[in-house]
Parts: sequence; structure tokens; C-alpha cells
Amino acid sequence: MSWANQQVFEAVIQLPDEALSSFLVNPEWSAAHILQHIAESADWYLFCLTQYPWHLSPVPTTMAEVKLLKEKLLEIDAKILEQADLPEDDLTISEDGEIWLALRSTVLTQTIHHATEHRAQLMDALEARGFTPISLDDVDVWAFARHERESMNL
Repeated sequence: MSWANQQVFEAVIQLPDEALSSFLVNPEWSAAHILQHIAESADWYLFCLTQYPWHLSPVPTTMAEVKLLKEKLLEIDAKILEQADLPEDDLTISEDGEIWLALRSTVLTQTIHHATEHRAQLMDALEARGFTPISLDDVDVWAFARHERESMNL
């Protein structure tokens, strides 16, 4: 998840600022909003896993702001990945006076699924407006497996 997020954000940063206004069908889901949503949601999932406070992220208007969001997301994703090393547990999530339970594995799985879903939405929005920053095949599980093997010199 973190590796794919970083690959996609880095590819988007290479585009002109006007790419951030790209959308597929609903202009409320612009590329900028999707990038912000990926990062802010990761922070919320970290909150669900740890109960550490989460923060709203501004919608980026420039690629310089996307770069800052990318750096923030790297830190958040690292903390989420630490949670994967912990044993299965029933988490008590308390927000705005509402309390619910979820298994750690469920929250971790949703974190990965959510980021994947919105990376695909992001690429569709960009491609609909003529931008092709990265192929989703370059950030799928098989590409990650190749990356891991190369990192380990296998």
C-alpha cells in the first residue's frame, strides 16, 4: 500500500498543476480531491487502529502541495504498517460519541482496499483529461512482488 501510494503520488507530481482539476464524471471528485482523500483517509484509518488524533488535510492546488501530502502519507502509512505486526485484536473505535468494534485485520484490509480503489479512480480521472502518469499495472501486487525481490537482490 505505502509503496503503491508513493509511486502514484510521485507520478502525479510530474504532471502540470492543471492536472489536479481532472475528473471523470463528478467534478467534486477531482484528482486533487482524490489525492487529499487518500491521505486523509489513511490518517483516519490510523486513528481507528490507534485512537491517535487524526487531522483534516487540505485539498492540494499545486504539485508542490501534492509533494507535501505525499510526505505526510509516507509517515502515516509507515505507522499503519507497524499495526500489521501486532496480534489480532478487537479494536474499540470511539469517534464523536459513537463507539464500535472492528478487528485489527479488518481495518488493515479496508485501509489497503480503500487506497487501491481511489488510486484507480485517480488514474481514471487523469486519463479522462488526457494525462497518463502511471499504469495501474505498475503498482499492482505483482509489481510490488518484483520490487521486493529486486530490493532483496533475489
